[in-house]
Amino acid sequence: MIDDTELLGRAEALIAAYAAAGHMIATAESCTGGLVAGLLTAVPGSSTVVERGFVTYSNAAKAEAIGVPMELIRTQGAVSEAVARAMASGALAASHATVAVAITGVAGPGGGSAEKPVGLVHFGLALRDGGRRHLERRYGDLGRAGIRRAAVADAIGLLEGALAD
Repeated sequence: MIDDTELLGRAEALIAAYAAAGHMIATAESCTGGLVAGLLTAVPGSSTVVERGFVTYSNAAKAEAIGVPMELIRTQGAVSEAVARAMASGALAASHATVAVAITGVAGPGGGSAEKPVGLVHFGLALRDGGRRHLERRYGDLGRAGIRRAAVADAIGLLEGALAD
């Protein structure tokens, strides 16, 4: 879990707002390895809001657990807008949540390329009412912990924004 007072405060407010609205969250995480779910479930009472979390670090997990087509991963790459969107939609379909957030990226220190450098992260958001969103971030090489923390903050931001719609 990320030990961060600011993020924990945002998570507490998010859990309260989702509970009041009667919404539930599912997460599908690759490069963050469950940190978003960990942050949300650090909040007492979060079981009324956090429906489930998928840590789909490998390509096989993305395909098997949340139905991301292997052909999509082969053609677009695991770190892509298309895969982030498919992860969010798949997490929503495999859960009872009303909102799903997904994260896939290159946290480093290795694994980057000229096309997909360390610090590139794609996010997907899927809403049960059919709404879909994508966010791309290029954080640069903030170090593995820095990239993962920034990605958690942006995922929380997407979930906050979903309530505003």
